[in-house]
Formats: sequence, structure tokens, C-alpha cells
Amino acid sequence: MKQLSLLFLSLFICFSVFGQNQTNERAKWFADARFGMFIHWGIYSSAEGYWKGEKLRNDNDYAEWIFYRNRIEKEEYLTLLDNFDWDEIDPEEWVILAKKSGMKYVTITAKHHDGFGLWDSKVSNYDLGNYTNPKRDIIKELADACKKHGLKLGLYYSHWLDWEHPFGWDHTKELNPISQEDYDKYWQEKVIPQMRELLTNYGEIGMIWFDMWIDHSQAIVSKEELMQLKNLIRELQPNCLVNSRLGLTIEEDPDIDFKTLGDNQLGDKKEDFPWQSPATVAHSWGFHSSDTQWKSTSTLLKSLINNVSLNGNFMLNIGPRANGDVPFEIQQRMLEMGEWLNVNGESIYGAEAFDLDKDLHDWGKITCKKTENGEKLFLHVFNWPLSKKLYLTGVEAKPEKIYLLADKQKSPLHFNCENVFTEIELPSLQPDPYVSVVVVEYKTKPEIEDGLVAKNQEGGFSLTPLNVFEKRDEMQIEKKERGGTIPEHVVVSESQKFSWKIYVDEPGKKSVDISYSFQSKKGSSIIKVIAAGDNLVHEVKNTGKTVGEANSRWVIDNYKSNSLGEFSFAEKGFYIVELEVIPAEGESILFQWGWLK
Repeated sequence: MKQLSLLFLSLFICFSVFGQNQTNERAKWFADARFGMFIHWGIYSSAEGYWKGEKLRNDNDYAEWIFYRNRIEKEEYLTLLDNFDWDEIDPEEWVILAKKSGMKYVTITAKHHDGFGLWDSKVSNYDLGNYTNPKRDIIKELADACKKHGLKLGLYYSHWLDWEHPFGWDHTKELNPISQEDYDKYWQEKVIPQMRELLTNYGEIGMIWFDMWIDHSQAIVSKEELMQLKNLIRELQPNCLVNSRLGLTIEEDPDIDFKTLGDNQLGDKKEDFPWQSPATVAHSWGFHSSDTQWKSTSTLLKSLINNVSLNGNFMLNIGPRANGDVPFEIQQRMLEMGEWLNVNGESIYGAEAFDLDKDLHDWGKITCKKTENGEKLFLHVFNWPLSKKLYLTGVEAKPEKIYLLADKQKSPLHFNCENVFTEIELPSLQPDPYVSVVVVEYKTKPEIEDGLVAKNQEGGFSLTPLNVFEKRDEMQIEKKERGGTIPEHVVVSESQKFSWKIYVDEPGKKSVDISYSFQSKKGSSIIKVIAAGDNLVHEVKNTGKTVGEANSRWVIDNYKSNSLGEFSFAEKGFYIVELEVIPAEGESILFQWGWLK
């Protein structure tokens, strides 16, 4: 009985951790906040990507790595502090920018990989307290500003890498290895006592953001050391969040609060636990004077919306200069995002993923929110339809009301709802030049019809191997090649069936087109399409070759669209469109897509 009780307890814990809702109490504010500021600022900010006239020695142009990349001696690196204008530097300005930009938390590089602390540490003499007169403590100033303006404070701390400490890890130690015992001296002499300072002296800390992008099994740091560090956080600040770049994955340790994706990596699937993308407005994290890869405001907003639509967060970086100034291009975009959030923030803060497939609609993304009166869907329209009609597919309920989020009067938009298909009439002018949001209200959370192909903005159905009705995960899809000139496709060497489920909202005739590549000249391969009680048979034809890129000897197989004929859909309703590809013996047909309109 004791063993059985333990088994049930284990199953309960597993369900709690890996079940439908995996956001713990600590992380609820984080899941609601959705948008935060990252600040990369330190000695490297003064170099601006160059050392003695030489550009950073790495094409990734991460300016904060210049100490390591350009092999600078420690004492020379410290001379960069001479360029800091301490009379101009005011961390409160960064917090004010974050608040105006609609951000709910701020995370700063308290200690980056160079090992230099932005506070007056009693543990090390390699920090601002020892190199400023009068002493500056940027962490305290930022903590006070966050408290004043109502934002959560997060601290980035480089635990694994430390280029200053003799036993801290830097990648040159791959040539001259150190022992685990020596590394633990760094851990106990610097990491643990500095983390104790940060967790004790600056009030409430919302999160400690670690930056170990590999698993501990691949690094010198041990799991025991990581657990010691995490336990210290739990002891001193029980409500402080810890991210997966501590070196422990959520799967290995469910006590980790949120998953951190790769640099500038956006979400591509819905997750049932908190996660976050760290991202830049340009490319470098620390200020780089040659950085010109500025992302547009639309791109940044779509990145934020994409993540929220999959239950994720977005933390956007600033890299201030040595005088504290934030580059104009970054300020401009962030303030524009803040203006958008002033109007449309309801669709982001506290919002979450809806149940429909993330790629179902070609017009944009959906977030949702439970309200006192029911449920709201927020349709983020990336591409305002020229037809002034927006098609919502897959929701099994009639909306109570539809309106533009930007409309304070909530003037109702006219719509027609048939079964799982809602057609919304939009005004001629979109309310927002970046992304407009349409609100759809329901009495309760609506059920969905899963597995449908949505009617797209052209009024047709795009039938691809990625949106088949069944066995999608079993589909062997060949990825695009040669710069995308060879598209995604399925190689069919034996008879293979594909099926799609659609909802036809208007009876009538629809034409069918199929795109494929076929290099044989034999004429016995066929493609059959069945729908609405009828079938069409197509004799597969040789599609020949084409040139993928001019003057490059870039000859590739041609993929050609072929018209098969028409189907007559007599009634509104659900239909299965079935396509069977039947190659002749020894032949292969490279199926790309179908199109029904």
C-alpha cells in the first residue's frame, strides 16, 4: 500500500508539473507580464565594438564579447572605464523608457561574462565600487527606479563563464584545462557570495537570469553546484524566478520557473509552461557602433504577438552607450511599441494561446483571455484584407459581439456565422498601421473543430502536406533546398493518400489545382482527387527542368501547377478532400500542394 501511495503521489506531482497548466505561483506575474526589457551594459559598452581600431574578432558582432574575442589584458580592459560619463548616466531613464514602452519588468547584466560587477561588491574588487569616485552602484539605482515606477527587477548573472577569475571558465581553458576542484574554488569564492549579496541587498528580485546555453553535462559546472545556487535563491528570495539557462532543463528539474529560448529565437509551438525569447532590436546585445540591422516596429510587434499566441514572453534588449544613452533607433521602436500597447495591451497582458493551430489563418495570430462575462478572442491582423472581409475558421460558437480593440466605443462590426465559420466585415481603413486587433466576444470559452484547413484571404483552401487532416506527424516532408528554389515536398514512390478537412460556407463550384514535379516521360502515373461525391483523375505529366538562379549553372527540377477541373459543392458543410498520388512502378512524383477555390 505504501508503494502504491507513493506511485499515486508521483503521478500527481508529474501531472501538476507537466499537465495542462504548468505555471507555478511564483511565475504567474511573469505569465501575465508578457513583455520586458533586457539591458546589456558594462565596460564593453565603452569599446563600442572596436579595440585600438580593430573591429571585434568575430562575425557575430556581439560587442559584449570584445574582452575575450580581441584577447585584451585585464588592466587594459579596465581603461575603457575612463570613457564613461558618470554625470550623464541615470538608470532611471532606462526604467522610464521601459514603462513608456509597455514593458513590465527590467533585467540588467549585473555581471556579464567579463566578470565585472555593476554594484559595490564586497566579495571582489572587480566591480564598479572599486572604479568609481564617488562610488556608483548601478544595481541599487536601478532597483530603486523599478520600485518607484512599479516594474519588476531581474538580474542577469553570468555564473558559468567568468573571464576575470583565474578559475572561472573561459574557452581558452579547453587548451589548458582546470580541475573541477579549481573551478569549485571560483564557485565558492565568487558566485555563491556575490549571489548572496544580490539577493540580500536590493529588495525584491523578480528573476535571476542565467546564461548557460548548454546543458551542465557538457560543461565544467556540476549539477551539485547548480543545485547549490538554485537552493540559495529559494532560501533568500523564495518568489524569485529562475530560468532554464541555469543549466537545468524544465524536464530535468520541474522547479525551474521558465524556459529560455535561444538568442532571437521566437516560439514555434504552443507550450503549457512559461517561456521567453530574449531578443535584440538590431543585432548586438552590447552597443556596437557598426550595427545597422535594425528590425522594424512591425517585426518586433509581430514577434511579441507570436510569442504570446503560444504562451510565451518577449524580452527586448537595449544596449546603452558609455554615457547611458539608448540608441535612437531602439528608443523609437520601443516607444512605438508602447503606443501600440496603450491601445491594444488587453490582447497581450494576461492573454494566452487559443486552441486552434498556430498557422491556421493566413491573416495573423490569435490570443485569448477569460473575462467575467465569458471569453474574448483577439484576432491580430498582420495583413489587412483588401476584400475587407476577415475569415475566422474552426470556432464552434456564434460570437456575442465583434469590434475593433482600438475603438473606444466598441461599435459592433457586422458578421455572419455559420457553424465553424465566421465572416467579419472590416472597415476600409485599418485602425493601426502596424497590427490591428479585432475582438470577438463569446459567452463562454468556445469549442473548436480541430484539423480544418481555413479559407484564406483569397477565398481558397491551400492544401499542403503540413495541414493534412490525419497522420500529419507521420508525413515525411522534404525540406526546401537551394535557397528555397526547390520547395518543400513529399516524395511519393508508392501509392499514397492525402486528405484535408474543409468547411464550405458557400455552395457552388470550386476548381482544383495540383503542383508537383515529375521527371519521367512515362505516361502511366496518375493523381486522383475525390470530394463532394465526385472524383477527378489527372494523368501526371513531365514537368521538366528550370533554372533556379541566373548565370549560376543552377538547374533544378521544375514544380508546375496543373488544373484538374471542378467540384460542385451542393450544400454548406464539412467535406473531406482526398488526393491519391499513384506513381507508375519505379517512378516518383514529388507532390507539393493542392489548391481549391
